[in-house]
Amino acid sequence: MPVIGCRCAVCTSPDPRDKRLRTAALVTVGNKNIAIDCGPDFRQQMLRTNVTSLEAILLTHEHNDHIIGLDDVRPFNFMQRRSMPIYTSLQVQKELHQRFAYAFDRNPYPGAPSFQLHTIDKNNAFEISGIPIIPIEVLHGDLPILGFRIGDFTYLTDVKTIDNIELQKIRGTKVLVLNALHYSPHRTHINLEEALELAAIIGAQQTYFTHMSHHIGLYADVTPKLPKGVFLAYDGLVITM
Repeated sequence: MPVIGCRCAVCTSPDPRDKRLRTAALVTVGNKNIAIDCGPDFRQQMLRTNVTSLEAILLTHEHNDHIIGLDDVRPFNFMQRRSMPIYTSLQVQKELHQRFAYAFDRNPYPGAPSFQLHTIDKNNAFEISGIPIIPIEVLHGDLPILGFRIGDFTYLTDVKTIDNIELQKIRGTKVLVLNALHYSPHRTHINLEEALELAAIIGAQQTYFTHMSHHIGLYADVTPKLPKGVFLAYDGLVITM
């Protein structure tokens, strides 16, 4: 937000909480930073949060708003003198090889981004720099994608449905991030009503909605109407655990 050319109340709002870049998150444990998704606003997000080191990037799925910023890992390649570890599914890796073919060339040109791909799936937990991570499969319409649980923090975006087996992995989480597109039914995303229902089932102490369109309404109007412990997320939000 704002949407190009739109003059609705949300897109013209002076409230900074109504200005939203593409959905992403940065998880910091000690001095270790892990990015979740790398959309077209990745560079701007890293600059405004003053991130100078990055252990790895987790990718939920292959849609452009979640991966197309990977070209901008170059400064991290140069500063850290290594390829950027990318943890994602095989299906996403196939798309990366197509969209960033120049980065996987046998003789890449000087300055090309450098990736180190790590295959993950819903059945196997893994670690990054000693930080345990549990992948959680959800369906984005018909597309299987991954969310992640790190300690008592669970991040799910682009959810339409989730299997009960995967839901068990989330039980006991204290902080949940979950998509809530708008009010109408949608083929590949849950709407606000469905997000509230899923949030109630999971029962986290705090739930933050993300991946919201401008149809969700003004932050100042919507937030007071949400149940206790449920909030709209906004750019720059910091959650300390």
